[in-house]
Amino acid sequence: MKAMTINSVALALSLMSSTVLAKTFAITEVTIAANGQQPAMENATVVVTDGMISAINPAQLKVDERVSGKGMILTPGLIAPLNALGLSEVGMVPETRDDRQKETGIGFAPYTAYNPKSALLGYARQGGITTSIVRPSGHDSVFQGQLFSVQLTGQFDNSVTHTNIGVLAAIGAMEDSSRASALKTLTSTLADGASANLDEADDETKVAYELVNGRLPLLVEVNRAADIIQVLKLTQSHPKLNLVLVGAVEAVKVKQQIAQAEVPVLMDPMSNLPTSFDTLSASLNNASRLMQAGVEVGYTGVSAHNLKRLRYLAGNSVANGVEHAQALKAVTATPAQIFGINAGEIAVGKRADLALWSADPFDYSSGLNGLWINGDKVSLESRQDQLRKRYQHKKNMPAAYSK
Repeated sequence: MKAMTINSVALALSLMSSTVLAKTFAITEVTIAANGQQPAMENATVVVTDGMISAINPAQLKVDERVSGKGMILTPGLIAPLNALGLSEVGMVPETRDDRQKETGIGFAPYTAYNPKSALLGYARQGGITTSIVRPSGHDSVFQGQLFSVQLTGQFDNSVTHTNIGVLAAIGAMEDSSRASALKTLTSTLADGASANLDEADDETKVAYELVNGRLPLLVEVNRAADIIQVLKLTQSHPKLNLVLVGAVEAVKVKQQIAQAEVPVLMDPMSNLPTSFDTLSASLNNASRLMQAGVEVGYTGVSAHNLKRLRYLAGNSVANGVEHAQALKAVTATPAQIFGINAGEIAVGKRADLALWSADPFDYSSGLNGLWINGDKVSLESRQDQLRKRYQHKKNMPAAYSK
């Protein structure tokens, strides 16, 4: 009888817990922006339950909280690929940078150094960023290391969502050796992975095995058209390879080959001036030209210190020929698809990473009125805002001092 009583109490407590955790809210009368995956929807209602989008325009609305979106625009939270958020604080101070080391490799995984309390997170959230794909970098290495994904919650327990979401390599001009050597290293590593005996393979060969079997994307940072052609040949040797081109400034010269290989590109749409002989084709209309050729394009190009600017990059691409919906897709659905993230769209079953804007998010004058990550509303206050408040308050101490 005593055991039955204890079990009954446990069951009751379990039911109470699940009831408390069942958090439901709705954003009502809002315009959902078109993002290339779905058309725009006016006067819409989006229901969120336990961090997931559970309904759109339900027949009946029973929620714990209603947020009015009247006159505002709702987009998925923006996804910022390939930056050092949480690994770098001051670019010119090496002691604050955990994103790089002189010699890296396919097994370099810097996620353990991620700092969810970085001063840069608040500033990034002000730009509607909810997810970041964090990259490592190596000075003298072909393989830069493993990427990982984070949500900008600022919490220790749930920030890093995937510890290895892809491997980054770099091919191009080198100071002390030929790019032919880099290409050989890349092809040899993948060949080792293809022929690997997993029972005897070391950790790096096992990662290469994951790459050639398409279980992890291989991102190759490459700009020169001739090098892009060499990299595309990898998909012929390894048909399951999940290849992604990064940078790809001269991709417009070989856009048909890229489209035929169905290889996506992550690029900076604001790259408009050559910085080397590998980037002579830099132009503001490159993103538009690639998309028109049928290439799937996502946007990168902002540093960890400037993630807030990602929406402005997308806006500038619209001014240079990209359709508005495709530009939004380039910073939401496309990176989500590349890295297998269940976000980037406003659809039932997707993670409730949402940004509520006063008007067009690509307009400089638009403001961010609300940001949700996993259905939880997050602060939009940055360290800069905190410092302004700190030094504006009245005090009897000299101007150089503050509490």
